Amino acid sequence: MIENDKTVALLVAAGQGNRAGGDTPKQFRLVAGKAVLAHAYDALASHGAIDAIHIVLGAGQEGTARKLLGDRGASFIKGADSRRGSVRAGLESIAATDGAARVLIHDAARPFLPSAVIDRLLGALDEAEGAIPVLPVADTLVRGMDGRMADGVPRDALFRVQTPQAFRFDTIIAAHRSWDITREATDDAQILRAAGHDVIMVDGDEGLEKLTYPQDFARVEARLAPTMTVRVGMGYDVHRLAADEELWLGGVLVPHDRGLAGHSDADVALHAIVDALLGALAEGDIGSHFPPSDAQWRGASSDRFLAYAGDRVAARSGRIDHIDLTIICEAPKIGPHRDAMRTRIASILAVPIDRISVKATTTERLGFAGRREGIAAQAVATLSLPALS
Repeated sequence: MIENDKTVALLVAAGQGNRAGGDTPKQFRLVAGKAVLAHAYDALASHGAIDAIHIVLGAGQEGTARKLLGDRGASFIKGADSRRGSVRAGLESIAATDGAARVLIHDAARPFLPSAVIDRLLGALDEAEGAIPVLPVADTLVRGMDGRMADGVPRDALFRVQTPQAFRFDTIIAAHRSWDITREATDDAQILRAAGHDVIMVDGDEGLEKLTYPQDFARVEARLAPTMTVRVGMGYDVHRLAADEELWLGGVLVPHDRGLAGHSDADVALHAIVDALLGALAEGDIGSHFPPSDAQWRGASSDRFLAYAGDRVAARSGRIDHIDLTIICEAPKIGPHRDAMRTRIASILAVPIDRISVKATTTERLGFAGRREGIAAQAVATLSLPALS
């Protein structure tokens, strides 16, 4: 191991966060227009004593993380099936590269990290091999038995443990290596104590709350909501049906005897959503960003256009609250493909699927759509943007 005086942070973000609800892992969900992972990363990066930040992710998650973090310069490490295993993988990766003198191990699900907590943790490492932030237990505690209250539990010596937890690097990696892997640990401080080392407790912070359940996200959004303003945009697109073309709708290849003709893949559904998002931002339309006269967009997949529009929202620190899409055609039937379209659109925009609505209607055989000459789509996008943007 390379000896140095570096302080590094290991940001653990490999979980699925199933208790938070929705199809998007909680570390990738947006809070006040910014991913939980980005909030946590920025809190660590803003502290001058931290030299590098390494993020532990689950399999297949790196692409989403890179998109949400942009050019922040994070390094990524593949995690394991358990939190303990993911931390071990992160520590081993650091040891195999630059090494470190101190490490802060932090859960991405605690995104609002005050700098003062980091100061207290690093200061405590002058006295011990590990330190954790804690809060006293304020509520009355009781045991329960068969749904009934049993004896009370004295709370004087009880504390709520938070992260980040700070350790001397050589000591914590040695403790992880000696841990009995048939057991799971609730946190890294437990692993350090099992190796015979003391762990100092420092004051935590009420703002360092863990986002676990849907109500946790609702509470944080409500707290931050006064700084946001609502924007609504509308988009509309139409393309003609032609032989020998694939039919792409809502990012899904739909079996049909004809497809839509256009400069790109002519996905009217995604084009309408792009225009709705750009309209809510007051940033023009799809043609102004991807002009048909530019040969590089010939045959391009429209998910690139939608991802770009989503990035434009993120660049303004905005949040996509809802997309309402209506596809207008006589054929094919949209119903069998609706859920696949919702899933694909939600994935491209990195939002929960319950924020995406896909509907279809006909024109009662009137007009070009009624004559099956083309397909149209209209979309409404609702965004939240910082009030001063």
